[in-house]
Amino acid sequence: MILNEMNGTASVEDVLTLTLDALRDVKARMRPVFGQERIAASAGRFLETLLGNEPRKTGWMRAEAAGDPGPWRQQALLGRAQWDADALRDVVRAHVVDHFGDADAVLVVDETGFLKKGAASCGVSRQYTGSAGKITNCQIGVFATYVSDKGHAFLDRALYLPKSWTDKPERLAAVHVPEDVRFASKPSLATTMIGRALAAEVPFSWVAGDSVYGVGDLEMALRAAGKGYVLGIHQNHWFHSWRPDLLISGEARDIVKALPEELWIQCSAGHGTKGERLYDWLYCPMADLEGQIADSDTPGLWTRGLLVRRNPADGDLAYFTTWCPQGTSLETLARVEGTRWRIEECFETAKNEFGLDHNETRSWHGWHRHVSLVMLAYAMMAAVRSKANTLKKSPLTTRKNLSDGRSRKSAVSP
Repeated sequence: MILNEMNGTASVEDVLTLTLDALRDVKARMRPVFGQERIAASAGRFLETLLGNEPRKTGWMRAEAAGDPGPWRQQALLGRAQWDADALRDVVRAHVVDHFGDADAVLVVDETGFLKKGAASCGVSRQYTGSAGKITNCQIGVFATYVSDKGHAFLDRALYLPKSWTDKPERLAAVHVPEDVRFASKPSLATTMIGRALAAEVPFSWVAGDSVYGVGDLEMALRAAGKGYVLGIHQNHWFHSWRPDLLISGEARDIVKALPEELWIQCSAGHGTKGERLYDWLYCPMADLEGQIADSDTPGLWTRGLLVRRNPADGDLAYFTTWCPQGTSLETLARVEGTRWRIEECFETAKNEFGLDHNETRSWHGWHRHVSLVMLAYAMMAAVRSKANTLKKSPLTTRKNLSDGRSRKSAVSP
């Protein structure tokens, strides 16, 4: 579960107390989203079932856990009730910032697939998803995760609609897609989410993402906002150096081949489940630009560069385009790139523990409501974990442990 990363200093009683306090807090935070008390109560029960131990969070199982005779209240909450999923998303965002907010935080953008049968669920299509590693029948959701030293959780979400949907108004109308929704690429959806974070004054300095998001409008938007980035690119991405001391140009893979081996530096991409994630890194700054020249509100020199990560085990290379304040260290860029695995962790935990992919609704509103409630459940438990990890053992517990240790030592001493 999400609490598995606790450092062991919190007792079971501590965790239960923190969880109950957190549940009361998030229920109070989300109460204004729901007009009627009965809808708010249904939402509260829905949240509680997401936090339960049931392996599947389907409507019938959620209803059984909530003590309902059938899934009708659950279905009404996601479908027929009148409430705004975007308002709940804003509640999630405020909760995440309150608990994990940090000026040096990273927004990580990525997508995940929701496997589906049939063609009626909003946005479903035969398309590639990394969740299955192939082209299959699925929905695609684009997400932004907030990552800081204090913790991490989902911040925003958007359902991707392929052109096979946006080109057919009758399909959109059948699942109640708002009339102003048009086709938007995945990078465009990510750019919109980052724009919402900026408008809400969410504190962050960096954005990280894979090669889907590495070139185009997203880069320009981040430069204009004065935010750094480490974004994946393909090996044939073209770079041209404007630095008088480094006159090189060409595809990323060719530039790397031409540079000497001694420029590679081994450092960590962050702490993982098996310790430090060590890789070899090569950083090649290409151009120094004034912030105003790059349409940024942030003054000073910024550097555009090429970052390459090499796996010491098999030599596999990954390429990234970077934008950062001049003088930013390679170690910092490696740390930012290393935060990308956190969103994969969010996807895995949210699906395994909170039923992110157990949504049975077919409508636009149903998807966004279900996902927003799951995001709130995840954020709540991430905050509990963060608080639990700050707790110290009581002096009584410490003395007992020391006493037990002395007793064991005496028992084996000659």
